[in-house]
Amino acid sequence: MPESEIIGFLIVSLFALGLAVVANRLTKTVLTAPMLCIGFGLAMASTGVMSGAGAHEALHLVAEIALIVLLFLDAAQTNLSALRRRHVWPVRMLVVGLPLCIFLGALAALPFLPGWPIFAVALVAAILTPTDAALGLSVVTNPDIPERPRRALTVESGLNDGIALPAVLLFASLAAEATERADVNWIAFMTRQLTLGPLTGIVIGCAGGLLLLWAKRRRLATDPYEGIGTLSLAMTSYFAASLIGGNGFIAAFIAGLCFGNIVKNASAFIYEFTESEGQLLSWAAFFLLGLALLPAALAHLDLATVAIVLVSFFVVRPVSIWISLIGTDASPETRLFFGWFGPRGLATALFALLVVPQIDAGYAEPVLYIAINAVWISALLHGLTAAPLGRLYARRIKARNLAAESEPVIRSAKPFRKSGAH
Repeated sequence: MPESEIIGFLIVSLFALGLAVVANRLTKTVLTAPMLCIGFGLAMASTGVMSGAGAHEALHLVAEIALIVLLFLDAAQTNLSALRRRHVWPVRMLVVGLPLCIFLGALAALPFLPGWPIFAVALVAAILTPTDAALGLSVVTNPDIPERPRRALTVESGLNDGIALPAVLLFASLAAEATERADVNWIAFMTRQLTLGPLTGIVIGCAGGLLLLWAKRRRLATDPYEGIGTLSLAMTSYFAASLIGGNGFIAAFIAGLCFGNIVKNASAFIYEFTESEGQLLSWAAFFLLGLALLPAALAHLDLATVAIVLVSFFVVRPVSIWISLIGTDASPETRLFFGWFGPRGLATALFALLVVPQIDAGYAEPVLYIAINAVWISALLHGLTAAPLGRLYARRIKARNLAAESEPVIRSAKPFRKSGAH
């Protein structure tokens, strides 16, 4: 290995070490790990210490692994029965808010993408819809914020990427057909992707969950090996679906849902990996994003891209979330907070990387650059505002709760009146 590459890897290792030892402190500041990883990757590319050209292959590999594993594990942590019974807010945001984000996002992007096929514009909107709570970890880990809104954001963030993925694939195929890339029967292709993928996920997720419970009852496996088995199950669902023509990412997501709701709390590995090795995987993907793609994305940053991204952040999601929560007990502060706190992260970047080879070359690069610019702008804006807005929201909710608790006392109080007074 050349000495320059050794120096580059040494610097990256030291950066990761430094990030690890101050990670807890970062959650109390306006800086976030994804923000620092993206910036560090850009710095390494800009200074020439590491080459972005060689990082493209690594990015695709790490990105696919990260998406498979995180889709599976995020889904596995979702209690479907509890979601149906108690989690009204995230269900509304996912069932009503997510489609609205895509619809309103496409309408908002149309004026800035003149001449684009409608399905290519809808593809951009769908790619900009998934959120990533990792870009504002200080919010979902802030004990001053009530548990219910923190849980709602975590559940929404964990599920919306898997739910948005079929829409991304559908619009990518329709955009390809609209731009005359008709070398594939896209209707048959999408039918296979959207049916064989979920079916494979159901079979493998259920079978894997039952197998793990069987092994635990007979004490055939220990916790570390259960972890290896869980990750292997995620990869098995992906490759099995890909082999028969289904979508491996959808299969991994559905497999995670089935597996997690069968084993429930029997596998602590799911949570431990998400908080430790899963973070390292996420950091690596953000770093490679900054190293391999951000320099080119910045070079193609224009007013139209900035407008699309900012309208998505400040208008499309807030309006969609506000509408989705009409009729619930969510306070105005909660609706506004949920609407703003929708950082775009790995899913946005990885979905773009996934679909750009399928669509016309005239739109592939612009779609990718819009997505990458959305990620770094989100890392900056949502990262800087997560801690202060989280504290402000916690204070407002506390004040509202105190006022609500004192209101019945005030209403029931009667003026003092002496006995016999007229």
